[in-house]
Amino acid sequence: MHIVDGALSNPVVIGGAVAAASGIALGLRSLDIDRLPTAGVLSASFFVASLIHVPIGPSSIHLILNGMAGLLLGWAAFPALFVGLLLQAVFFGFGGLTVLGINTVNIALPAVVASVLFGRLIARGTPLQGAIWGGVGGAFAIAATTGMVAVSLALSGDEFLPAAKLVFFTHIPVMAIEAVLTGFAVLLARKVKPELFVKGVTT
Repeated sequence: MHIVDGALSNPVVIGGAVAAASGIALGLRSLDIDRLPTAGVLSASFFVASLIHVPIGPSSIHLILNGMAGLLLGWAAFPALFVGLLLQAVFFGFGGLTVLGINTVNIALPAVVASVLFGRLIARGTPLQGAIWGGVGGAFAIAATTGMVAVSLALSGDEFLPAAKLVFFTHIPVMAIEAVLTGFAVLLARKVKPELFVKGVTT
């Protein structure tokens, strides 16, 4: 899901950088000290999970776990996911530095939207109901991310339209896998520390 350096037009890259900076600023303001360990764990989980790529044709797929990050962190998912993306770009060359902003927006903004849409549903229902909504939120975040990547490519030129379509269809299995993983993670977190979701939906 990483867009590489040189693939996007300058307006898309610049717009992504500005939007990412705004999201990171909002996220840092909402990140209280109690949730720093959670942010660190989720940033590390994203970093490790998205290093494992499965080649499919000219592209590849990997887990992202941004839905889980959004449901637990709200706006704080922005700085958490940004750190993971930055380390991947610096140490492994995934994505790139010039597209770091747009990659952050494409992955973190759906995470925040998932928190807004499903966070209260998870917090109010039973643990099992919360797990179901968590699974929906996890799948939604991946679907929204693939859509935003597709739009980013399409805005950079018609020649990227086939790649944009490929990104969406190849990530359908990822949506299902992340739905299951996020659902189980939410079920466990609801039983162990349910207040995580109450905070997540208010920031």
